[in-house]
Amino acid sequence: MALEPQDVQRAAHLARLGLDDNDADRYVDDLTRILEMADQLQAVDTDGVAPLAHPLDATQRLRADEVTETDQRERFQRNAPAVENGLYLVPRVVE
Repeated sequence: MALEPQDVQRAAHLARLGLDDNDADRYVDDLTRILEMADQLQAVDTDGVAPLAHPLDATQRLRADEVTETDQRERFQRNAPAVENGLYLVPRVVE
């Protein structure tokens, strides 16, 4: 796909980048090479290849899922100005 300086200017406008005509001419070749590389990647046959969540075949060490703190809900709700049925009551802000 061949790009024109107008294409680069349009992309710069959409990205809200300030770009003058001299810079647009310089970027035409760079962006054309990037698009050609993307086309090459699209041509690769990926049938039967499972997607990866991570490029390295590694597993994370996870800590055990255990309770580390005691339930302090009652203590915290004693400090609240208004509580009902275990919920904090606050003033209505949206009508």
